[in-house]
Amino acid sequence: MTPEPSAAEPPSDRTPPAVAVVDAQFPGNVGTIARAMKNFGFEDLLLVDPPELDPDGEAYGFAGHAREDVLPNATEISFDRLVAEYHTIGCTAVTNEDDRSHARFPFSTPADLAERLPTVEAPTALVFGRERVGLTNEELARIDEICSIPASAEYPVLNLGQAATITLYELRSLALDDDETQLPDVERVRAPEPTVDRLYDQWADLLGEINHPEEKRDKTMRMLRRVFGRADLTEREANTLLGILRRATERPAENRGRE
Repeated sequence: MTPEPSAAEPPSDRTPPAVAVVDAQFPGNVGTIARAMKNFGFEDLLLVDPPELDPDGEAYGFAGHAREDVLPNATEISFDRLVAEYHTIGCTAVTNEDDRSHARFPFSTPADLAERLPTVEAPTALVFGRERVGLTNEELARIDEICSIPASAEYPVLNLGQAATITLYELRSLALDDDETQLPDVERVRAPEPTVDRLYDQWADLLGEINHPEEKRDKTMRMLRRVFGRADLTEREANTLLGILRRATERPAENRGRE
């Protein structure tokens, strides 16, 4: 674990935000949060009064590949230093208060933060509290703003690892560009209109070959155009369907030739 930096060396601006965990009781939860950070591109882990993180223990066991960098590079820091040197966002499941009581009000959702945090020109830290009680009212009063995850009113309380994972997922755009995720390119290239027109012509030919009632063909073709219009076919998809339809159209003619 990296020692706390000296007061003469304030942290530089960070994008994405750092992740701070206050007084976690169980090493496994610290490891789970480190793993979620690794999943979504976050690197700077700050620990306030952490449990012992044995390289052969739960924290490293739960951390996955984050045991190689995020977890061993974590910085231990005091709560005083945290609130003095970072723009802090306290993450809590239940706000319980309104505009007449200011310790926990107002609050943002993680989705709100994803849109707004890029405009904050200061080192930023997402702050998660203890497993059982989260952040105390005294701590929340010293934090700059509050984030709360929308959840069922019947049971809104999430455990520490869940809360961190959901929040970091929602904020992943602050840490990862689209080309840095494992998802393939999702941009679809629509098939050229001449190809799509040939597909409709082939459907019309098939309706004729199977003796689809002539009075129903126009209505059927309008339905097919709506269906394929919503599907936004790629060129490969359109050509595959063309081949199938062409073969289906040829079969009735082949059968007539055998008669």
